[in-house]
Amino acid sequence: MEHTNIDNKIQLVSHMGDDLSVVNAARKSYDKCSSEMSQRDIDLLKYMWNNKHTSPFEFVEFTFLVKCPIPIAKQWMRHRTWSYNEISRRYTDSNIEYYVPDPFRKQSEDNKQASIDEPALDDQLYHPTYWKYRRAIKSCFEAYDALLKDGVAKEQARFVLPQAVYTEFYAKTDLSNLLKFIRLRIGTDAQWEMQQYAKQLLEIIEPIVPHTVRLFKEEMNIE
Repeated sequence: MEHTNIDNKIQLVSHMGDDLSVVNAARKSYDKCSSEMSQRDIDLLKYMWNNKHTSPFEFVEFTFLVKCPIPIAKQWMRHRTWSYNEISRRYTDSNIEYYVPDPFRKQSEDNKQASIDEPALDDQLYHPTYWKYRRAIKSCFEAYDALLKDGVAKEQARFVLPQAVYTEFYAKTDLSNLLKFIRLRIGTDAQWEMQQYAKQLLEIIEPIVPHTVRLFKEEMNIE
């Protein structure tokens, strides 16, 4: 059992379609189809984006493998336009990792659910509260191992595992709903950890749907 950061914790498992799939879905209304992306197609894509014609963007789909701390997974799964299948600690007790924030951030004074971009612990690695966090997690893992060793069922032993533990899940969605997710979760009012996952998603899909991502970045003022 080890602690890890949240960098590069998303893998693209599969995808169906690209920018051309979006414009061909739209052109089906006229029984037309393009074999390769042209400037006319790019202009149509921009028109649909600017006028919020979202249904053609649903014809591109992605499946990701996500590893994230449990609280981030709970936020993610509030987006019910996705399909999920998550690892179950009823079946496996291996490869358990946990997250240590670096740094721990201060609580916002005017937003009960948010933090501010300011370290809460001075010289964090030498701060006693930081080590209390690490010892608490170690204690939970020791209790978990002891429960399993004494024959307690995995489905009950897992109750002692902390929220800092990483979970893994497959997540599938279409391009339209993926961009809605990123728009919400990349914002400065989202939890910092969730923002990092949203940025990873955008980086992953950009080579597949570059024209759509460019329109999204222009709208969001992302360089």
